Amino acid sequence: MNLIFNILVESWQLLLDAAPYILFGILMGGLLKIFLSPAYVARHLGQGRFSSVFKAALFGIPLPLCSCGVLPAAAALKRQGANNGATAAFLISTPESGLDSIAVSYALLDPIMTVARPLAAFLTALAAGITENLLRPPKPRLAMTDFSCVVDGCCDGAGCQPEEHVAYHSLQSKLLAGMRYALGELWGELAGWFFLGLLLAGIISALVPDTLISGYLSGGLSSMLLLLIFGIPLYICATASTPIAAALILKGVSPGAALVFLLAGPATNMATLTVLANLLGKRTTVVYLTAIAVGAILCGLAVDEIYARLGIQAKAVVGQAAEIMPYPIQLGSTLLLLALSVRPISAMIRGWCKKA
Repeated sequence: MNLIFNILVESWQLLLDAAPYILFGILMGGLLKIFLSPAYVARHLGQGRFSSVFKAALFGIPLPLCSCGVLPAAAALKRQGANNGATAAFLISTPESGLDSIAVSYALLDPIMTVARPLAAFLTALAAGITENLLRPPKPRLAMTDFSCVVDGCCDGAGCQPEEHVAYHSLQSKLLAGMRYALGELWGELAGWFFLGLLLAGIISALVPDTLISGYLSGGLSSMLLLLIFGIPLYICATASTPIAAALILKGVSPGAALVFLLAGPATNMATLTVLANLLGKRTTVVYLTAIAVGAILCGLAVDEIYARLGIQAKAVVGQAAEIMPYPIQLGSTLLLLALSVRPISAMIRGWCKKA
């Protein structure tokens, strides 16, 4: 009984620390959905071996989509004219980062990891996309861009010029549409996996001895390879992986090894790789997986070197950013997040019961 209580206490503390930043991140994701048109994005990803990859990797960084949620978005980009390299770059940078996961990284990790995570995602995506386009140069093609309204689907863009359509929706209606998407559909996709990640983090904190972690995962190439092997087949979103990484660091895992898990876990799983092979081909899938593995290891080694040169112990500074948040705001954000999570978690449990 005491064990269960300890697990719940550890998970609750992580939730208090993360909740305000999660709310901020998902609200920003909602605004991106409304104000950053998919049609605008797609128009920039079809031409050029390098510029299209750079733009795709950059576009993907703030978007709050998980490794499975990004697949339909990437498929749409591919249909709208994005080349293989740009599509692969988007598939890597998007699930590895996101405004929501960046905000939670700041709350549960530290400023160095908060910056290193999206930067590593961008560099890995860039390497994969450029490699693919060098191996198979893209052919120019006309993008079939989707101009449909992202606010309420009031028109499909046919015969409706963008400058005319701007007047159809007020700023208030756009903001409300973004909030509905963020607090409904977006958080609905993330909630179940986030709370599962919190529970796993609580179990690690309560059950796993510090000596066991420090003995096998304290740092170096071997610990990174172990977490890479563990992370590749695992389905976990960037937001849900953050509390697990924080718990591992507090147990003695090096920040570089934790970064490997943060990069490999969200960007790969067996379902993603299967769909990717069908969408882009087996060779592109091999390039995709190799870039993630090599990029994650190199970035992990670089991060450990940065901490060593600065003389910073990651275990001592993890989670300190959350301490500046007043407790009433933490508690209020946590209660709001729990209320918003009732419906998606209930739906997730019902889905499991039907499969059982």
